Amino acid sequence: MRVVIVSYAFPPVGGAGVQRMLKLAKYLPSAGVTPTILSVDNASVPLRDETLSSDIPAAVEVIRARTLEPGYAAKQRAWSAAADGRRSARSAVIGIAKRLLVPDPQVLWLPAASRALARRLRAAHDDVVLVSGPPFSQFALAPIARHFGAAVVLDYRDEWTTLSGGIYEMAGASRSASAALESLLLRSQDAITTATAAFRDGLLARFSFLSPERVVAIENGYDPADFPQELPTPPDDRLVVTYVGTVFRLTRAAGLLAAVRQVHARHPELAARLEVRFVGRIVDTEAPFFDGVPGVVRTGYVDHSEAVMEQARCHLALCLLADVPGAERIYPAKIFETMALRKPCLALCPTGALAKLVKAHRVGDVIHPDDVSAIARFLVERLVAHENGTLQTESAPIDVERFDRRRQARAFAEVMDLARENCRNRARPRTGRVSSAWTTSRRWAHHYRSPGRSSPRP
Repeated sequence: MRVVIVSYAFPPVGGAGVQRMLKLAKYLPSAGVTPTILSVDNASVPLRDETLSSDIPAAVEVIRARTLEPGYAAKQRAWSAAADGRRSARSAVIGIAKRLLVPDPQVLWLPAASRALARRLRAAHDDVVLVSGPPFSQFALAPIARHFGAAVVLDYRDEWTTLSGGIYEMAGASRSASAALESLLLRSQDAITTATAAFRDGLLARFSFLSPERVVAIENGYDPADFPQELPTPPDDRLVVTYVGTVFRLTRAAGLLAAVRQVHARHPELAARLEVRFVGRIVDTEAPFFDGVPGVVRTGYVDHSEAVMEQARCHLALCLLADVPGAERIYPAKIFETMALRKPCLALCPTGALAKLVKAHRVGDVIHPDDVSAIARFLVERLVAHENGTLQTESAPIDVERFDRRRQARAFAEVMDLARENCRNRARPRTGRVSSAWTTSRRWAHHYRSPGRSSPRP
């Protein structure tokens, strides 16, 4: 079986969202599936990690298509220039962009991506096309795959319209258009995969036309090959608490940082032994919460292998999830590496999927992210245990092997088989009249094409 994996988030793009499709491409061949990747050539993203490319098997073909987006640095300069003027000017610029670029700025990748996918399918006749979002504008490529007779799998690494409307603050009119578009494009699928069971439940509740047997939850996970045999150990002279990942609205650290201030104010001698490390990008809106907090180290973004080492060197791994609408259905991908490293975890999260996962697999402790007093008490208890030499530095999670990326590749292969069977069972003319979703996809590509270029042809 041959599959084309469409993913904007793919090396050299960095960040946690890259891992799911990267590891799938790495391990699908062992499950009897030959993958080809379609990704962006000039990604407009804040993070790059060239080291991740070493995980792409030499035999896997990677097709690149250019996006019409400006470079990320240019985006930042535009926001900064607007911010230097009146705040309302910056808001106006952002508002216009949100209304025009539906459902996301990566819609500007569609013209080249649609041409590249059509060329590939016309020449190679791949069995399956798997499209992984976000960005969810990529889902508009599904009708193209269907037109060429390929089975379509849509992969939800995150939610689309639910999170776009809350966590990512999509404008109201754009949110309505995005919801309608999601409903339309979901009719082009032969199977759906989701990163959490809660995502699956949400889709089935919102879209009554979906068949439950076609929607399969496949969690994120860990790759045993990412962990060298010799891992560093935590230091003896201080208690190291480490968070690995981006700090933004969904993973804000305000409650934790307030608790750290409280510990320093009330227990200065103990607090002198506390080091809280943030390994990753901190967005501008969250940076002020860090100002003046003692004992906090910010490393910035590091490559994935170094991020693993940072987790190995800590006594306690942090997992952050803010109490915002939709967060109850999420668990951050880093939790699985924490489990594999057998690091005790402090999950600062609301009641929901992450809290349930941490408790069910005995990964660590759960505290609400806004309960500053409870977080402070927890830190003091761990500092006292560290000082007395009684601190537990290794956890004993259960059923960790379930999240091995190799097992997940086999699960994806089974879903692809299901999609291929569903594809065979539906009428799929290769020529003649095409679906409304295909027509919408072509119109999008035409609307966002660069000047002087023709729209993509099937």
